[in-house]
Amino acid sequence: MTQSPQNQKAGLLKDLNLYIIFGITLTAVMGVSSIAPAFPSISDALDVSATRIGLLITFFTIPGIVITPVLGLLADRFGRKVVLVPSLLLFGVAGTACAFAASFEQMLLFRALQGAGSASLGALNLTLIGDLYSSNDRATAMGYNGSVLSIGTAFYPAIGGALAILGWHYPFYLSLIAIPVGIFVLFGLEKTNSTQSLNVKEIFSNVASSLVSKKVLPLFAGIFFTFIMLYGGYITYFTILLDEKFGQNSFRIGIILSGSSFVTAYAASQLGNLTQRFSEVTLIRVAAILYLAMFLYIPVVDNIWWFILPVAVFGAAQGINLPSLLNLLTGYADKEYRAAFLSVNWVVMRTGQAIGPYVLGLVYSLVSLQGTFYAAAIAGALFVITAFFFMKPEWYEPSQDTEVFSD
Repeated sequence: MTQSPQNQKAGLLKDLNLYIIFGITLTAVMGVSSIAPAFPSISDALDVSATRIGLLITFFTIPGIVITPVLGLLADRFGRKVVLVPSLLLFGVAGTACAFAASFEQMLLFRALQGAGSASLGALNLTLIGDLYSSNDRATAMGYNGSVLSIGTAFYPAIGGALAILGWHYPFYLSLIAIPVGIFVLFGLEKTNSTQSLNVKEIFSNVASSLVSKKVLPLFAGIFFTFIMLYGGYITYFTILLDEKFGQNSFRIGIILSGSSFVTAYAASQLGNLTQRFSEVTLIRVAAILYLAMFLYIPVVDNIWWFILPVAVFGAAQGINLPSLLNLLTGYADKEYRAAFLSVNWVVMRTGQAIGPYVLGLVYSLVSLQGTFYAAAIAGALFVITAFFFMKPEWYEPSQDTEVFSD
C-alpha cells in the first residue's frame, strides 16, 4: 500500500540522517552570514580599512572554487565521511582561531583554512540526500534542507550581530558548532558506499561526460543566473537601495531580508507536495518569471511598503527554484560519482556569487543604482529563456530501472 504524503513526511522527519544533513547545511552557510555584522568592529579593532574588510569573504570563498572538485572526487573514491569529518573539524578549529587573531593578515590565513574546511560541505550535503533518498522522498528532503538553509541565513546575521555587541571576536565562536556536527557524522550518519572499484580517471571521465549533457547544462545555467540575481541584485544592491533611497538602517534592512528568507523556508518545505502536482521544470519556469517581474518592479517603487510584494515574491521564487534545480541535478548523477558531479555545481554557485556583485557594481558606477536592477532583470530574462526553451520536463523523468534520469 502506498503511504500518504503525511505518513511519508512523518517517516522522513524521524530519520537521524536527515538531521545530520541539516547540521552540515547550517554549518555550510555559517561562514559569511554569522560574521558579517561584526565587520565594522573588526575593522576598528584591527585597524583595517573598509575597502579591505571584504577580504574576509574573498579568502573564505576562493578555496571552495579551487579544491571543491578534488574533494568531490575523494568523497566518491573513499567515502563521504572520509572527507566530511576532517572538513567539519577544520572549519570549527580554523573559524574559532579567527577569534584569537593578533592581526588582520593572521585572520585572513585562518579564514582561508576555514574556507578549505567549508569547501566540501555545500556539495556533500546534497550528495547525501541523493545517496539516502529517492523519488518524492528526495524532493521532500531537498525542500526541507532548503528551508533549513533559509532559516540559517535569516537568523545567523541577527545572532552574529547580537554577539558582536559583546565583542568582535564572539561571532567566530559559532564555528565551534561544526565540531559536534562532525562527531555526529562520524558515529551517527549512515554509511554510503564508496567507489573504490573505480579509479579517479574513471570518475573524472564519467563526470566530464555528464557535464556536457543537454540536460545538465541548462540546470547549471539556471543556478548561475539565480546566484547572480541573489548576490548581485538582491543581497547587495537591494540593500543599498533600501539605505540610499529609503534611509533604512541596518536593523530594518536585516528584518526585510529575514522576511524573504522565512517565505523561502516555507515555500521550500512544500516542495514534496508541489512536485506531486507539478514537475520541477514547471516550478523552475514559474520562479524564473517571478524573478524577472520582481527586478523590473523594484526600480519603480516609491513607497517602501510596496516592497512587501517583491520581497515575498523573491522568497517564494527562491523556495521553489533552488530546491527544484538541486533535486534534478542530484537525481541525474549516478551514485558512483555523485559527489564529484555536485561539487562542480558548488563551483558554479560560488562563481555566480562572485560575479553577480562585481558586474552589477560596474553597472552601479557607470549607469545608476536603478540600472543594477534592470541588469539583474536581464539575468532573469536569460533564466526564463533557459527554462522554457532548454529544459524539457520529459528529460528529467526517472527511468523504470534506476533512480537517475534516463537518456
